[in-house]
Amino acid sequence: MTDIEGTCEPRFTAVREALAALLGKDDVGASAAVYVDGEPVVDIWGGYADADRSTRWERDTLTGVNSTTKNMSALCALVLADRGRLDLSAPVAAYWPEFAAAGKENVLVRHVLSHTAGLPDLAGLTAVEELYDWEGVTAGLAAQAPEWEPGTAAGYHALTFGFLVGEIVRRITGRGLAEFFAEEVAAPLGADFHIGLPAEHDHRVAPLVPPPSLTDEYASSAPPGPDGARREYTGAAIRVRDVNSAAWRRAQIPAVNGFGNARSVALAQSVLANRGSARGVRLLSPEGCEPAWQEVFRGDDRVLRTPMSWTAGFGRFGNAFGWGGWGGSLVVNDPESRMTVAYVMNQMLDRDQQEDNRGMEIVMAAYSGLR
Repeated sequence: MTDIEGTCEPRFTAVREALAALLGKDDVGASAAVYVDGEPVVDIWGGYADADRSTRWERDTLTGVNSTTKNMSALCALVLADRGRLDLSAPVAAYWPEFAAAGKENVLVRHVLSHTAGLPDLAGLTAVEELYDWEGVTAGLAAQAPEWEPGTAAGYHALTFGFLVGEIVRRITGRGLAEFFAEEVAAPLGADFHIGLPAEHDHRVAPLVPPPSLTDEYASSAPPGPDGARREYTGAAIRVRDVNSAAWRRAQIPAVNGFGNARSVALAQSVLANRGSARGVRLLSPEGCEPAWQEVFRGDDRVLRTPMSWTAGFGRFGNAFGWGGWGGSLVVNDPESRMTVAYVMNQMLDRDQQEDNRGMEIVMAAYSGLR
């Protein structure tokens, strides 16, 4: 069994055992955390921060969590809504007038949050470096026509989600989403999570490790449908080497370039599972959390090629909600149990080549501790 560091309440021993088993099999380095009633009951980590297994994964190791970042961007929107500064039922153009172009005057904020806005791709994107130009990307989205009538269908907004939510936040507050998150969420909670990463933290980063037998040219893609076909995507491919680059860390791509560990992911998200507060800090009212689990859309997702239930910012799965990232990271919130579970690792797996149930193994182990 791999050595596991950190703290774990006895009733959640299954989580420690699950993480040790993963580190003994597929994982290089990883962390797992469980919060119940806004307090940590599991905060553990182990393994290595590098593919050569020469540097230990430490308590404060950070790594890129890819689309698990979307949970944080959505939380920012819900904080503003709870403060009365953002109406989820209002047109996006009420906050961002230019967005009304090309037939988008009726796109609502909740459409953006639920992947039903009809803007799943960035038109004309040819290089990853173009994602680093906030004004260029958001101006392009404002000018772009929707692929479908907003609100009538869903299609996972893999990259555009963060730019759309982020520009709404910027128009309301005058602050970029990364700055808003840092000041209004991370700082009050003491959560060591960052959207984009300042250079001062580079020494703590565990680079993502490509899936076994693949190189850092491994690129993200939409999953195949039941017939094996994928949704056509003509934009620039994002590779592991892009995500591990300094340029990526300095950019603001709030759908995908968050950096943290299981502790910080679970801490920030636990406010939603615990009716708005964690560790004695209140970020939202109990009512302000409810859009996180109230279904906005149910049906086949045109990008993911699978049936989905989308809320205002999250995937909904039974009584739980949350989302995961390319390669394997995951966070799940259960408001009935007031529990949040997070898993963050550096070893990516390719779902086309093997099943990746690592995050769910941690989640199910956590549920066993509630019984």
